[in-house]
Amino acid sequence: MYLLDMLGIAIEPRNDDWLDRILAKFGPRFPTSAEFGAFARSTLPDLHPADDPDKVLMAWLEQEEILFRTLERHLATDTLDALYTDGHVDVDKFIEVSLSLHNRRKSRAGKGLENQLIALFSALDVRHTFNPVTENRARPDFVFPGIDEYRDPDFPALELTMLGVKTTCKDRWRQVISEAKRIEDKHLLTLESPISPAQTDEMKDHRIQLVIPLTLHEPYKPEQRQWLMSVDDFIAMARERDRQGPSQPAIL
Repeated sequence: MYLLDMLGIAIEPRNDDWLDRILAKFGPRFPTSAEFGAFARSTLPDLHPADDPDKVLMAWLEQEEILFRTLERHLATDTLDALYTDGHVDVDKFIEVSLSLHNRRKSRAGKGLENQLIALFSALDVRHTFNPVTENRARPDFVFPGIDEYRDPDFPALELTMLGVKTTCKDRWRQVISEAKRIEDKHLLTLESPISPAQTDEMKDHRIQLVIPLTLHEPYKPEQRQWLMSVDDFIAMARERDRQGPSQPAIL
């Protein structure tokens, strides 16, 4: 799976009982990312976000990807079998199918991360707006405490927070610079680990603070780890800045 491969986690999909449960709930189809994320969380009822937001987020993500891999393998079997004719493989079709699977995995990983963060913030009563519209039709991933406060000129800019979300950064981290112009110091959550010191120094120069689940901090250099924020750190900061307190998050 894209996310598990990226994190170097080699886990074989569980095709027995999990597959039966998945098919019983969704049938032979790919459910939406939101549906599948909620299902994955439901299979881990003993996890409570307040106990350890970083570990819970990673556990939800890994479980969702393992379950999705189980379903994907089941649904892809007939498609892959059709590529073989008289012992030969249709190479062009094989490449086409491979690209389709890879792109679906990348898309699922990104949407899955967003949905699990929405669930995490909601479970912890952290007010937020997901994917609102700001200046020049930009769409930051999350604004805290919400887009109404962001659009209120009397609301202090220093009490606003923006969080961009990307499974991997590469050069795409610069996209968040132009989002939510009222917020000068921006935050970016990623699962990429590690990122070179040169690139994190450049992020600092652009006033971007990396937020990375604590279990992924180890590969970073000591001086980088001192600067990184964990998910728990970020949640504590968002709560501290929120003057009104918990309420139902807006999703626009």
